[in-house]
Amino acid sequence: MTEMQYLPVGNTGLRISVLGLGGAALSGLYGPVPEEQALATVQATLTSGLNFFDTAPIYGRGTSEQRLGRALNGVPRENYVLATKVGRLISPDQRFSADYTADGVRRSLEESLKRLNLERVDILHIHDADAEEHFRAALDQAFPALAELRRQGVIRAIGAGMNQWQRPAQFLAHADFDCFLVASRYTLLEHESLGFLDTCQARNVRVFLGGVFNTGILATGAVAGAKYNYRDAPPEIMARVGRIEQVCGRYCIPIRAVALQFPLAHPATSVIAGMHSAEEVMENTLLMRLPIPGELWADLKAEDLLPANVPIPVQSAAS
Repeated sequence: MTEMQYLPVGNTGLRISVLGLGGAALSGLYGPVPEEQALATVQATLTSGLNFFDTAPIYGRGTSEQRLGRALNGVPRENYVLATKVGRLISPDQRFSADYTADGVRRSLEESLKRLNLERVDILHIHDADAEEHFRAALDQAFPALAELRRQGVIRAIGAGMNQWQRPAQFLAHADFDCFLVASRYTLLEHESLGFLDTCQARNVRVFLGGVFNTGILATGAVAGAKYNYRDAPPEIMARVGRIEQVCGRYCIPIRAVALQFPLAHPATSVIAGMHSAEEVMENTLLMRLPIPGELWADLKAEDLLPANVPIPVQSAAS
């Protein structure tokens, strides 16, 4: 990938950069991020040619939305695509409550727009409707409300975001979604969602992939204390990542670049990364464009570190 690519989101007319900024880190959710640093991160994102921002009310109890709103103030609205989420409301005492009703959807959107200081968002995701009762309420109540907002032109796209692919697959089987956000479920280490991605591609549904580093280990490598899905990586994962690093080392390619580029080989996907500094934005943008020899991908498959049936980056494979 030598230049930034922009991909369609279903039939909505929206086009997003292949790499987007995840707003959770901006809120200080994973560690302190001063206001000035957060604003500089957003500016660096725009300067790097990235135009897609993902946030949610629960990221820092509204802090992520507020900071994004301040950072985007004065930026022409057509220059970026913004996604936020519904399903969680923030009470005056800063507690969260699940609400997947039609009224809850409308209230959540109104409150998000106030925090963002914007007149509209482009994409609304149903957030973390994992539990059965939440799933049913989201499908029966939240989705019809979102569909009406889409019909009215208030939003452009409807999605659902969570740390699994099974619920999104059920959503897709029952309703007209434009996109999904799936975290940590299609990475160098996890490939069980491949069939779901294939279905999304057939239905012209975009899948935003978060957590492509599996919360750490695919960025840091198999170092002491490496995290895998929010926990200390177990020995078998450490060993597997160590073998992946050995392959990457043969070609002097950092594992972080391979982890960023691998998921993009599937035509249904784009990537969202939780970047918290301008330097991290620039680093990830460069790594996305780093040429990766096709031999590296072939070695990963030959050594049973990637399944034979997963797609690999075409441009890199041809280099």
